[in-house]
Amino acid sequence: MPTLTAPRRTRPPLGLVAAVAVAVLTLVPLGFVVVASARAEPGAAVALLFRARVGELLLNTVGLVVATTTACAVVGTAAAWVVVRTTVPGRPVWVGLLAAPLAVPAFVNSYAWVSMTSAVEGFAGAVLVTTLSYFPFVALPVAATLRGLDPVHEESARALGLGPVEAVRRAVLPALRPAVLGGSLLVGLHLLAEFGALQMLRFPTFTTAIYDAYESSFAGPAATLLAAVLVLLCLVLLAGELRLAGRTRLARVGSGTARPRPPRPAGRATPLALLGLAALVALALGVPLAALGRWLLEGTSTAFPVAELGLATVTTLGIAVGGAAVTTLLALPIAWVAVRRPGRFGRLVERSSWVGSSLPGIVVALALVTVSVRALPAIYQTTALLLVAYAILFLPRAMVAIRSALAQVPPELDDVARSLGVHPAAVMARVTLPLVARGLGAGSALVFLAVVTELTATLLLAPIGTDTLATQFWGHADAVAYGAAAPYAALMVLISAPAAWLLTRRGVPGGLS
Repeated sequence: MPTLTAPRRTRPPLGLVAAVAVAVLTLVPLGFVVVASARAEPGAAVALLFRARVGELLLNTVGLVVATTTACAVVGTAAAWVVVRTTVPGRPVWVGLLAAPLAVPAFVNSYAWVSMTSAVEGFAGAVLVTTLSYFPFVALPVAATLRGLDPVHEESARALGLGPVEAVRRAVLPALRPAVLGGSLLVGLHLLAEFGALQMLRFPTFTTAIYDAYESSFAGPAATLLAAVLVLLCLVLLAGELRLAGRTRLARVGSGTARPRPPRPAGRATPLALLGLAALVALALGVPLAALGRWLLEGTSTAFPVAELGLATVTTLGIAVGGAAVTTLLALPIAWVAVRRPGRFGRLVERSSWVGSSLPGIVVALALVTVSVRALPAIYQTTALLLVAYAILFLPRAMVAIRSALAQVPPELDDVARSLGVHPAAVMARVTLPLVARGLGAGSALVFLAVVTELTATLLLAPIGTDTLATQFWGHADAVAYGAAAPYAALMVLISAPAAWLLTRRGVPGGLS
């Protein structure tokens, strides 16, 4: 008589379990906002939300997001096209200069412009400064996509009788859509959470209003209700990007490799291209660097406290390296699920991890403070809790780079390794990770840049006595001591420059060269 055995239970892949765990962690701030908003009395909530002031904030926030993301998409795509597809003179120099604005924090950029002229205060100035700060988020992935495109598609379109413009529209632009939309999504989420730059530019948005509300009534209902509206705007952005991006396979399968497309002379457009690149670099880099130099040399409050500067630099470097490592590690399973399991559940897990990055740092910090005090008091006021906040805030930066690299790795390689009896964990270590190493490096560099300049979560969560370059800069700049703030801003730019330079290297996902 045959022996009956119980059916073998199949366990979910370890990567999927890890991705769900990370997604749950990133949703902690959302849970905080939902619970705090639910505690508000319905009548009071309606009175708080349906006010003329909230309508003004909504128009300001939506208008800024639409205008800046559009400007970044146009400027970033055009700049990347000129650098990658043409033989513009000085191309290697332009490659580095287009990535360099990432080394200048947005609030340092606004500090530079405001300290030179008050004309930039308001909507137009906010669009200008944020565009100059964030256009590399579009330029980098677009340049990487252009560099990796096989010209055979464009050549086939020309062979079928299409003109050069129509061939580009039909064969090239659709391939750029994921890069443009992904970069624009990053810009939009950063704008939803941006505080320092907009506060200096005196342009009120939901984020600046949330900070004002928390200052007047700590953890009051007004702030959490405004944060709930911000979450809804984030969900609209995520849904819109998901609908427009579509599903495109980037991995090449088959014999041979993609043939690189040599850049072509710009011809009569060369002077115009050079003028446009020079103007862009002058506005994005020249103005803030000139302002820093001016305040360092001429500011009446300028001082160089060597001990304080050195301690703040070492502290900043330490938490930036730690934050980059932790965030990249947590982003890996999310990126794996997004690329290898692109179903509804995979997309839900991936999109969940974006929500926290759209919330202001103060909301994320208060959520973690609440959870840690009630459930894990041992980690309250520790560096570990601060690193968790960085991971929630900057996970999309790492995930975009890793996902881009992973999408170019054919999944058939994993299947072949598993068919040979290799354990899934060994497949990840021996096959997948070496192929996405450059993506890991690019993601770490992007997170490092963000942590170096993070301000609000650091102010609330850093252990007592911990000062970073960003917090020291803000303390002086908020007191209008521009000269005293300049050395801290200059050091932030200097230690961010190597990470920005890394993103220009050939073969780095999101790189320009």
